[in-house]
Amino acid sequence: MHETSRPTAGQDQSNSRCDDTCDVIVVGAGFAGLAAAIEASTNGASVVVLEKMKAAGGNSIISEGGIAAAGTSRQQRRGIDDSPDLMYRDMLRAGMFLNHPELAREVAVKSAETFQWSIDCLGVEYLDRIDQFGGHSVLRCFTTTDVSGASIIRRQLEKLEELRASVRLQTCLTRLILSPDGTVSGVEVREGFDPREPGSGLTKNLYARRAVVLASGGFGADVAFRSVQDPRLTADIDTTNKASATAEVLVQALRIGAMPVQLSHIQLGPWGSPDEKGYGAGPRFADYVVFQLGIVVDPRTGGRFVNEMADRKQLSDAILAVGLPCIGIADARAVEVSGWDISRAVQKGVVKTFPSLSELASHYGIPPDGLEATVARFNGHVANGCDHEYDKPMLEGFGPLEQPPYYAIRLWPKVHFTMGGVHINSQAQVINLDGRPIEGLYAAGEVTGGVHGACRLGSCAITECLVFGRIAGRNAAARNA
Repeated sequence: MHETSRPTAGQDQSNSRCDDTCDVIVVGAGFAGLAAAIEASTNGASVVVLEKMKAAGGNSIISEGGIAAAGTSRQQRRGIDDSPDLMYRDMLRAGMFLNHPELAREVAVKSAETFQWSIDCLGVEYLDRIDQFGGHSVLRCFTTTDVSGASIIRRQLEKLEELRASVRLQTCLTRLILSPDGTVSGVEVREGFDPREPGSGLTKNLYARRAVVLASGGFGADVAFRSVQDPRLTADIDTTNKASATAEVLVQALRIGAMPVQLSHIQLGPWGSPDEKGYGAGPRFADYVVFQLGIVVDPRTGGRFVNEMADRKQLSDAILAVGLPCIGIADARAVEVSGWDISRAVQKGVVKTFPSLSELASHYGIPPDGLEATVARFNGHVANGCDHEYDKPMLEGFGPLEQPPYYAIRLWPKVHFTMGGVHINSQAQVINLDGRPIEGLYAAGEVTGGVHGACRLGSCAITECLVFGRIAGRNAAARNA
């Protein structure tokens, strides 16, 4: 990187100062941005990653490290019959067929290859288990050994250090710079940015000889922006996102003519609990134990009202329709069979334990007779091998709820993921309002729209970020090379 001068012009260029130049600029240091930087560096480009916060990772580091992949050798060894076509169909069904088919298919087709890349190239380690989460037809979800996205981010940063790519923290994008012909040629940033002081930092211009890649994530924590897209999502609705998940980079892309896609499709996480802020510890119990092996009941009646293994939109919509927090219930056998450690959630008091169903019912104000009858019906379904009420699939380890202590959590959806963003094609080029690529601009991850349609399946976000991050980085490096 070096100081140089470069003539600039155009409506988005306020002066001709050039403070720095490299081949590829990547905006955002989460899964997608770091994948793009690795691929661009590997393909011979000099790369600078810009991250507005004091540390890399963003929302990626608070995920539980789950990645969906279809047709992997690990599945084959366990006799799991899966394919990219089946994963693609699952994504379309969950997305209410509003997915952009070419984008969803790209994720599904490249999922196994990308999962293997994370092992072979990055050295990511995964648990010796494969899970099936709501909306997936088969077991295809892999989780990192520490059950955290932070381990993937750590490996990505180590790889970038090996490749001698630069990651600049506290550097916030304020504008995309255009050349006279409309090509994106750089970015205006604030260096030394402090999110507590929006106008903080020193303004500088950075230029890219080849391309800029946007990988800034979603806008789940941006109440002003998200509530315009969906007026229900006011500040009264909590989010699992970090406070940094805001829309400023998306807005700058829209300013230069990027096509917006499905901005009002905002996913709520049905495993959120009102008894803790943010993502918290409860989702591991709700998503990995209750939804798979237990039940969710309406506290007013004690009755079930949904297939607990439905996709996130169906589950969230069903809970919101009840109108008050619902109760997720599992027993000691389910917790043991699941193999997941829920001790942190229990210690925090988000998950509570009870010696009997009657005491659980009393604590939450559930009619005891109603809950007892629901559990008896559920146990009857287990005995018959089929849930005749809600068609919940009976996974390996499925059994009756009858072994105390009983575990319970209050559930109320939280804003989790924004399916909408800028329009990209299968080459990760950002598309303008005329349907043409914006020269010099690529994007990947949650800042883009169209991959997931109305609802993202669990564990598909990391897959999408790595798949399109790699595509964006590779194509950005090849441009004008």
